[in-house]
Amino acid sequence: MITAIREVRRAKGLTLEDVARRCDPPTTAQTIGRLETGTRTVSIGWLNRIAAALGVEAAALVTLPDRVDLPVAAILDARGAHAPRRTTTAPPPQVAPGQIAITVANGTGDYRAGDVIWAATLAPRDFATALNRDVLVPQAAGRFAFGRLTGCNGGVTVLPPGTGTQSLTIADPAWIAVAMRLVREL
Repeated sequence: MITAIREVRRAKGLTLEDVARRCDPPTTAQTIGRLETGTRTVSIGWLNRIAAALGVEAAALVTLPDRVDLPVAAILDARGAHAPRRTTTAPPPQVAPGQIAITVANGTGDYRAGDVIWAATLAPRDFATALNRDVLVPQAAGRFAFGRLTGCNGGVTVLPPGTGTQSLTIADPAWIAVAMRLVREL
C-alpha cells in the first residue's frame, strides 16, 4: 500500500509533531515519520488515527489504482506562486457517506449560478456544530430552506443569503446538511 500521508500533511501545513499531537491517543513525530516513509507498516488502525488527526477521510491517504491524484504544479501563499520543493499530489474530492449536493441555478449571496455545494447531513444532536455555517433544512411538502444557521433551540433558525432577507425558523427537522465544500468553475 502506498500512502500519501506526507503529501496531505504538508498540504495542510502541519509538522510531524503537529500530527503526532493530534492523534488519539497522541504518538511521537518519529512514529508518524516512519509511517510516512514506509519504514513502519501502516495498519488500518494507524491509517484511521492519522486521517482523523489530519481531518480527512482515510481513503485520501491511500493511493489506489483506480484513483488519479492531481499533480501539484504550484503553491500559492503570501509570497505568491512558487514551485513545490518536492513532487507532490493533491487527492481529488471523495464522496463520504451522508453527503448530498446542492446546485445553484441563480446567483444568491456569495453563491454563483453553476456552483455546486457539497454538504454533510447532521442528526439533530449535532445541529449546534453547524452554527454560523450555511445549511440546507428540509421542510414540509418537499421544500427546503437554505441559509446561515443562527439558532437551534426550539427548531432551527436560518438566515437566507442575500440582502434584506428575514430569518426562518423550522420546527424539529429530522436532519440538516451543513455546507462543506464549494465547487466552482472559473
